[in-house]
Amino acid sequence: MKYFITACILFLVFCSMFSCRTPENLNYLQGTLDTGNPRKFRIPEPIIQKGDLITIVVFSDNPTATQLYNQSLISVGTATAGSGVQSSGYLVDGKGNIQFQGIGTMHVEGLTKDQLAAMLDSKLKDTLLKNPYYNIRFVNFKVTMLGEFKNPGQYSIPAERVSILEAIAMAGDFTEFGLKDKVLVIREKNDEREINYIDLTRPDLFSSPFFYLQQNDVVIVEASKRKAKVNDQLTPRNIGIATSIVSTIAIIITVFRR
Repeated sequence: MKYFITACILFLVFCSMFSCRTPENLNYLQGTLDTGNPRKFRIPEPIIQKGDLITIVVFSDNPTATQLYNQSLISVGTATAGSGVQSSGYLVDGKGNIQFQGIGTMHVEGLTKDQLAAMLDSKLKDTLLKNPYYNIRFVNFKVTMLGEFKNPGQYSIPAERVSILEAIAMAGDFTEFGLKDKVLVIREKNDEREINYIDLTRPDLFSSPFFYLQQNDVVIVEASKRKAKVNDQLTPRNIGIATSIVSTIAIIITVFRR
């Protein structure tokens, strides 16, 4: 029995050598943060892109005349996580145009909401409207979160602004295998595609132009090499090792019992 207990202890020690691993540093914003000097920051304005769905509501001191510019909005299904919602708005076509009621074709691609409001003002100011003003919103402002998130998917942003940290929180944070120091952001703007890696462990994250996401951004988190090892090697290898050790213990017990 004494030899059996010794063999079992050796077995547990041997298994612990394979089960233990060096813990990865999972913290965000590592290093020293300058907390004593508040800094001003500017949230970038979303830019209208092809495929965007926007609502434009016109107001003025003449409600009767205003009604002319708030008609015939198209109804388009927007895909949100877990539901399909019908939303009305102006769909920006493949040429970057919308067909605005009472005006006709307007090229809006590349404009901010303020710039679009200025364009509308230049076209409507001398009509029957008095003191026109506009409520412009993105209906389908969304970001796509892929890879090592607990809840990957496409997320609609009702507030029209979202930081990458907020988007990560919506996706349930990283899995244990997600690499925080190599997060890929894909952005399409003005028929060009920008691809950039950001490091969520660095304090200068806040100064990155990709800290605030824009509509239709795609965020991809890669898996660490440890995931492949866990999935493909460690489990079957440890099972084989454990089987061999158990067999050895059985042989030892048999020998000493004789």
